[in-house]
Amino acid sequence: MKTRCLIIDDEPLAIKLIKTHLSKLDSFEVAGECSNALKAVEFLKREHIDLMFLDINMPEITGLDFLKSLPDPPYVIITTAYREYAVDGYDLDVIDFLLKPISFERFLKAINRYCNRSNPFHKNSAEQSKSAEIRHVFIQDGKNIYKISFDDLLYLEGFGEYVKVVTVSKTHLVRDSLSDFEQKLPGGHFLRIHKSYIVNLGKITGYSSAHIMLKNIELPIGRIYREKAVTILKSGELR
Repeated sequence: MKTRCLIIDDEPLAIKLIKTHLSKLDSFEVAGECSNALKAVEFLKREHIDLMFLDINMPEITGLDFLKSLPDPPYVIITTAYREYAVDGYDLDVIDFLLKPISFERFLKAINRYCNRSNPFHKNSAEQSKSAEIRHVFIQDGKNIYKISFDDLLYLEGFGEYVKVVTVSKTHLVRDSLSDFEQKLPGGHFLRIHKSYIVNLGKITGYSSAHIMLKNIELPIGRIYREKAVTILKSGELR
């Protein structure tokens, strides 16, 4: 099922930009758009929404006051031209805070945060975890957007402002830092073994105190990561 999105903004150009960004993601759809909070209230009474893109400065009722009024709001990504509202937004447990004009690169980071927060795998219910769908992350490689399953990832290599994402079938180059990318990965399934490498525990085929093996690939284990990495590997926690 697709993620149903509602865009609430009094600027037509801002709505158009978010719709353009969402059109590049096959698993997301725009279920509606509202020019103010009062229209959004009526829309939410009629329709189920998974994710709201919410502007703050709007006529009659601000986005923040509207959000505070909702007893059970969907996930929210705030969009605004005013940086000073960021703290208030995070106090309301929003997914992310996007500053206009919103680049697609920054938009994609917010979408990945939504995917991580909304994924049943990360909730406490054991039953929900069992029924979790395939976990994934969206990445931008050049002009193309790819949906990468965590199960298909072999390892990540960071260098400067880029991360090489190596999967079982293809290698992608993504403009991101390795530390930021690490936050998108599910705990217990990926291991940082070096300042430049993160590996999928389930793909490891062998190891020593100095390196790990992924079939015919050898990656070094960094000195400061060695104790933790070897302890985890010896414990048999390979997935």
